[in-house]
Amino acid sequence: MARALMSALKSGGHDVTLASELRIYDPDGLPETQAELRGAASREINRITNLGHLEKWQVWMTYHNYYKAPDLIGPTVARALDIPYILVEATRAKKRLNGPWAGFAKDAEAACDAAAAILYLTARDAEALHRDAPEGQNLVHLHPFLDRDTLPRASTGNGPMLSVAMMRHGDKLASYQLIADTLSAMPHQDWALDIAGGGAAVDQVKTMMAPFGNNVKSLGAMDSDALAKLYGQASLLFWPGVNEAFGLTYLEAQAAGVPVVAQNRPGVCDVTHGTHPRPHEGTLPLVTAITALLSNSDLRQTRAGQARKFVRENHLRSAATQTLNTVLENVTGPKL
Repeated sequence: MARALMSALKSGGHDVTLASELRIYDPDGLPETQAELRGAASREINRITNLGHLEKWQVWMTYHNYYKAPDLIGPTVARALDIPYILVEATRAKKRLNGPWAGFAKDAEAACDAAAAILYLTARDAEALHRDAPEGQNLVHLHPFLDRDTLPRASTGNGPMLSVAMMRHGDKLASYQLIADTLSAMPHQDWALDIAGGGAAVDQVKTMMAPFGNNVKSLGAMDSDALAKLYGQASLLFWPGVNEAFGLTYLEAQAAGVPVVAQNRPGVCDVTHGTHPRPHEGTLPLVTAITALLSNSDLRQTRAGQARKFVRENHLRSAATQTLNTVLENVTGPKL
């Protein structure tokens, strides 16, 4: 998404500089890690501020500020350069102001407070941002988007079902378990599922899918071209979406006219067309949705057209560029 943001800004006629490649991220809540990252950030600030003066930067924009990865650089540089500071996909989490990430959480909150504008990607993030916004802060909905201006070729719709996701422990593994539970409840074996993805939990996923034999194929990690071929024939995308932030695979599938079967979860609803069953309803509604799509080519075709229209109107780079340009004009005046 960060790369897509840079692409959208360039598409809007702006010069973009990747100011730093320092990775500020503490996955474990360790004080020593946070201290080291603060020191590294301080060293970067001097270099970046000098570069900003030299290149006459007009805006600082940071992507994804949250309690494990606060922006320790942007607010200071923006103040030193006297330029607007903008955040994209920032989250507020007051419950993290105590505990192992307390210091980083305070830094993330301070970055949110310093922003002239915050572009949020999901309705869930918007709730806390609106609740705690300082007076005068501009909060704007930037729809998650694909880094392209046109739709790909439409899927033939006659291939296997498809799941695309990393195989990681935690929420990803929970989604794979839901897939296995749903497949176990399917009324017949006249279906096939391709899974694209790799990761640390690959053995666990293979064990989950072993009872289905050749009906399920694990294809491993795949590049964008290989994934495009899969989307180009898939009958539907099946991914429940446990705790997904938003999930670009939903947009990639729908852009190709692949209907989505998922659960009604925050994040999922921001990037999918139509309605989905709620998690507490279990696997039966997922079985029903899959069976209906697999058994009715007219329904698949209708849903495919709706999905492509949904992405075309809301989730391509051109829409993002327009939103970004409007925000930039509000904080700086006409095009930079």
